[in-house]
Amino acid sequence: MFGWEFPPHISGGLGVACYDLTKALAGENVVIDFVLPKLKAPPRADLHLKLISSHDTFVQQKNKHFAEEKFFKDLRNVYEVDSPLTPYLNEKSYKELIERLVENKVYENEEEAFMKLGISGDYGPNLISEVFRYALIARTIAADTDHDVIHCHDWLTITAGIEAKKVSGKPLIYHVHALETDRSGANVNPEIFKIEKQGMEAADTVIAVSYFTRRNIIDFYGIPPEKIEVVHNAVSKTKVNNRGTSIKKHPDEKIVLFLGRLTMQKGPDYFLEAAAKVIEKDPNIRFVVAGMGDMIHRLIERAAELRIGRNVLFTGFLRRPEVEDIFAAADAYVMSSVSEPFGISSLEAVLFDVPVILSKQSGVAEVLSNSLKVDFWDVDELANKIYSVVEYPALREEIKTQAAEELKNIQWENSAKQVVEIYSSLL
Repeated sequence: MFGWEFPPHISGGLGVACYDLTKALAGENVVIDFVLPKLKAPPRADLHLKLISSHDTFVQQKNKHFAEEKFFKDLRNVYEVDSPLTPYLNEKSYKELIERLVENKVYENEEEAFMKLGISGDYGPNLISEVFRYALIARTIAADTDHDVIHCHDWLTITAGIEAKKVSGKPLIYHVHALETDRSGANVNPEIFKIEKQGMEAADTVIAVSYFTRRNIIDFYGIPPEKIEVVHNAVSKTKVNNRGTSIKKHPDEKIVLFLGRLTMQKGPDYFLEAAAKVIEKDPNIRFVVAGMGDMIHRLIERAAELRIGRNVLFTGFLRRPEVEDIFAAADAYVMSSVSEPFGISSLEAVLFDVPVILSKQSGVAEVLSNSLKVDFWDVDELANKIYSVVEYPALREEIKTQAAEELKNIQWENSAKQVVEIYSSLL
């Protein structure tokens, strides 16, 4: 299995999903070697799988030989992976990091910093060559590791999967958690789109995390429907022992929560516009925007323009204990995503007995069928639903009860059984 993050080596929700899925697969007697670009710390001794760091793999292939192959014909330079992938680091942040490292004399110049850092992230300047570096090492790992199936999570690893299949000839699965069309809308990065499409064409089976994602794969990438299997994500059912929170609020005050990366895909701007309309009706409602991203400054400025700054709190990135605190304090959770392949955070909200309002353009809406739903662009309707949930206790309790009942069937064990069936069909 190839991935780029795994607890505690994570950048976002994908690492958590990989952990929970693999743990459930282990319960189905699946033995997993999970390949990461580089381990930042030693893996836990009680882990349910073996973690392999590609950084520790010695590769003898020469750059020229590797670049001559058809799939890599556009590649000029290949280097060994020398650092972990950071998928949510944007180009501006990456350049600032490089400048700071050179200024502090960690590296002599920018060229050396690029070379040493290796993996830059989602929109970094060396992105494509980084993906191929990881793929180069995948060959050696596949040749040295006994396996029956190759399972890749998202586009950064599918090239590695293709290379592994060339060595072993084993079935290849491309597990799609998110698409470039989700992240960038109409302004897709053509190189990333190309890698995704080639990966789907090369894979024996494509797993989509929702029917919403499956439709996008068919419509935008032209992949035959019969090649795509849907396996919904789930949420860990670990109960929180203490549902209390350290967050103090006035008894008459209600908190509405947005939690996620502050990017176009997640729709935080629509959340703010709806918030302004709700605050006009009830100034005692507070809106919490939890997360970081390239829209943060624009959102703060927009809150000032709307004159709702006193009612809106931007928390920045939250660690797990802080996330649990804010869930426990929230009276409603809003996922206003423009295009959300799934949306595990909504299931976490349900786990904390928080009523959720979902974008219709999401995968999680398929499994939380009784929750309130709205088109992401319909700010007026979103505002009406937020106001209704917060102001009417009976409605709030009914939504929570229905969602909690649905959550009983949304289990990683069920997802793992589906994946095992896919493995068996390929073998």
